[in-house]
Amino acid sequence: MGKKTALLCSVFMGLSLAGCGAATTPEIIMPDKPMQSSAAPVQQTAEQDAGTQDTAAPDGGNTAASGKKHTVYLITMDLTDSYWKSIDDGCLQAVSELGDITYKWTGPDAHDDALQSACVDAAVADGANAILIAANSAEGVNASLAKAAEAGCKIVYVDSAATYDCVTALSTDNVAAGRTAGETMKAALQEQGITEGTIGIMGVTVDTASCVARETGFREAFEGTAFTLAETVYMQDDVANIKNAVADGLSQNYVGFFGTNEGTTVGVGEAAKEAGAKTVIVGFDTSDAVLALVSEGVIHATMQQNPSVMGHDGMTIAIRSLEGTYTDTNTKTDTGVTVITKESM
Repeated sequence: MGKKTALLCSVFMGLSLAGCGAATTPEIIMPDKPMQSSAAPVQQTAEQDAGTQDTAAPDGGNTAASGKKHTVYLITMDLTDSYWKSIDDGCLQAVSELGDITYKWTGPDAHDDALQSACVDAAVADGANAILIAANSAEGVNASLAKAAEAGCKIVYVDSAATYDCVTALSTDNVAAGRTAGETMKAALQEQGITEGTIGIMGVTVDTASCVARETGFREAFEGTAFTLAETVYMQDDVANIKNAVADGLSQNYVGFFGTNEGTTVGVGEAAKEAGAKTVIVGFDTSDAVLALVSEGVIHATMQQNPSVMGHDGMTIAIRSLEGTYTDTNTKTDTGVTVITKESM
């Protein structure tokens, strides 16, 4: 690790510990009906401010079977994508149902293994009993997760799993979902009489496992066709990289673009809209920004995941594991996707 990275980690750990200890308590918003694991995801809302969000269960909730108060952290890849807010919404719902839980949401300000590892270390130092984490990469946070497990933390993956052992992993089958996205784009192109041409693919980072898996499935959908799939362009926490790639692709008459997550999908849609271009765009996730572009017809379709289910069921299983009523390990649950188009909204 270089001196600059080490300094960043040190500074971030200090900030994380301070933020976790003095976080404010946001209001818990209750839906009309209790969330079930098969329910559609709640609509994503405005992003929370960066930093640790600390939520204690309201008085009068169901207390945990052991009578112990548990501290559970949600650690996401960053705090900017509204997708993570939907996972947080699901966690909050479970907290309101389960009872005596101190719940905190935190994450780094960029997609960075060292910074996310610092968040894990800070959670352990703050007394976390369980950690729900959307791992930034497959192996980059494993060392910190191992330390957390040694300290007695239960590890639950939401959205993106690392390779370290866990209680369970709740996520979209991203290869299958990417294949669905590819088939959706193929059908849209064929409806326009387009049977060949180049398609651009926009990723997050080369190590973001969920998005890489979606790209794999998307490419599989075009095997045996006359279409050419361009080399993936990675956002790297700068949407300008996506917009520049779209502008370059449009100048080369690309027939379509695929965004592998919320940020890349919005970037592609906004770039195409600014250029006044008519091209087939298929993306992922259902933030307000994505849905607005779908309703305007700029984006043809987006894959709606179920992040709130990941948060709700992940929190529930974490508490059950702490209480000893869930004893399985390394289980996996596919929370599925739904294709959202202008016509289906």
